[in-house]
Amino acid sequence: MVSEPACSPLSPAETFPLSALNHLLYCERRAYLIHAEGVFADNEHTVLGNLAHEHVDFAGYEQRAGWTLLRALPLFSDHLGLTGKADLVEVRYADDTSPKAGSPAGRSPAQPPRPAITAARPVEYKKGPKRRWDNDEVQLCAQAFCLEEMFGLVVETGAIFYASSQTRREVVFDSALRRTTLSALAALKSLIAAPRIPPAILKPQCDGCSLRAICLPEASAHRAGHLFTPRRYS
Repeated sequence: MVSEPACSPLSPAETFPLSALNHLLYCERRAYLIHAEGVFADNEHTVLGNLAHEHVDFAGYEQRAGWTLLRALPLFSDHLGLTGKADLVEVRYADDTSPKAGSPAGRSPAQPPRPAITAARPVEYKKGPKRRWDNDEVQLCAQAFCLEEMFGLVVETGAIFYASSQTRREVVFDSALRRTTLSALAALKSLIAAPRIPPAILKPQCDGCSLRAICLPEASAHRAGHLFTPRRYS
């Protein structure tokens, strides 16, 4: 998930979109502008990212190698206060589709039982290569938290698919990544609750940022000028 339309500002009590964690770890000021002030702008990078998502942005499913691929699956976690949409979730269903215990013998239930999901792994689509920051991994781990709450299972791994190279990289949701994700969520909630926006700082993340013309990080490198003080004559 690369681009999103300008949204209404969030309050600290509201749920947070999964993409906000990605924005936070990329740049706190960018996260505040988007999610606290409702400011967003596109550039060539966000547009290309949207094009890379075209296939998975349409809800649907297909089956491949024993897995069912669910596209554009809505996600939520009431416990963590997260909501969003997964680009792709690969799931496995239980083979046993027999009626649940307690169904009358010799009678079909009113509705056939749905097979239980026994495994799930989220897949995030990105337009370019892996970057030096861990924001994509944290966003993917947050998706895993949602799937665990929704389906009542442990999600051990996910994957990031890079459209430019057509390669896929596995991400393991180990204890370290889970702690980092929870810490990022706590930092996000504190950021949105803060009374003022983080200062603009020129850094490598500014290259390619769609909000650069709004944020003006270059201005922070200049010292404030001083008004001329007339000389005192005795």
